[in-house]
Amino acid sequence: MKAICVFSGGLDSMMAADLIRAQGIDVLALFFETPFFKSGKARKSARAIEVPFKVADITRRHLEVVKQPKHGYGGNMNPCIDCHALMFRIAGEMLEEEKAGFVFSGEVLGQRPMSQNRKSLDLVAAESGLNGLLLRPLSAKLLAPTIPEEKGWIQREQLLDFQGRSRKPQMEMAQRKGITEYPTPAGGCLLTEKGFSRRLKDLLTSKVDVETGELELLKLGRHFRIAPHTKIVVGRNKRENETIRSLAGENDTVLRSVSVPGPTVLVSGKLSENTLDIAGAITVAYSDAGGLDASEVRIKEGAHESRVVFVKTRDKVEFRRYMI
Repeated sequence: MKAICVFSGGLDSMMAADLIRAQGIDVLALFFETPFFKSGKARKSARAIEVPFKVADITRRHLEVVKQPKHGYGGNMNPCIDCHALMFRIAGEMLEEEKAGFVFSGEVLGQRPMSQNRKSLDLVAAESGLNGLLLRPLSAKLLAPTIPEEKGWIQREQLLDFQGRSRKPQMEMAQRKGITEYPTPAGGCLLTEKGFSRRLKDLLTSKVDVETGELELLKLGRHFRIAPHTKIVVGRNKRENETIRSLAGENDTVLRSVSVPGPTVLVSGKLSENTLDIAGAITVAYSDAGGLDASEVRIKEGAHESRVVFVKTRDKVEFRRYMI
C-alpha cells in the first residue's frame, strides 16, 4: 500500500509521514508549489526523514482560487480553506497515477483557529472529493474514522489525538526519533503577509491575465502604481537588480542609472511621456545622485534600442504617494 502525503515540510507533516510509514505504508511526500510558497525547505525536510519527494506546480489552478475564493480570505490574501481543498483534490487526482490508496496530511485539530477547526477540516474533506480517503493521522482519534482505518489499511489505535496550538507533543515525538532540525511554523506562505498581499491585490485589480513573472516580481524591490495600468518596480540591491532584469517582459521598459550607482527600474503596463518622466525621476531619486542637479539614465523600451537621457534630481519623498 502507498499513500500520498500533502507535505508542507513543517514538523507536523514530517511526523505524520513518519507515523504512516511506521505502519508499513510507502509514503510519497507531495509538495504543491506556486510563486507564493516554494519547495526548498520541504525538500530538505523530506530528505531528513528519508521519504520520496515530489513537487507539483499548481500555479494556474491556485491563482484562480486566490482571485475568487469560495470561502473567503484569512487575515490577508490567504484563502486557506479553498487552498487546502484544492491541494487535496489534486492529490486525489494523482492517486491512480502514483498507484496510491489514500491521501493524508499533518493537519492538527484546533492548531489554526480558522482553517483547522473541526468544521473547516470537515468542509475541506468534503470539497476535496476524496470521499473518505483523506486521513489526518496526528488528530485521527478525535475525528471520524476514514476509509483507510475502516478497511484496516491503517490501524486507528496507532494514530494520535493531538489537538490545539501547542507543538510540544510533535517536538517530543521528533526528539524520540532523533529528528532535531525542522522548519519554524511561520513564514511558509507569502499570502499571509500584509505587504505582499497588498501588492498582489493591486496587481489583480489592474490586470485580468497575470503572468508568473509578475507574481515573482511582487517579492522584489519597491513598488509604485503611477497610473491605473502602469506600475514601477525599483530594485534595492544588486541581487534584486539582476533578478528584475531577468524578469522583464518583452513589452516592459527598463531604466538604469548611468552616471552613478543606482537601481534597476522596471516599468510595466501602459507607457506615456508622463509615466516615463516619472520613472526616470524615480530612478534618479533612488540612486546615489545625491547633490547632483541631474543624472544620466539609460532607457530600454522593449525591443527598441536603448537611449540615454538627462533627468533632473528630485527628492524621493515626492513619489511616496505612488508607493504600493
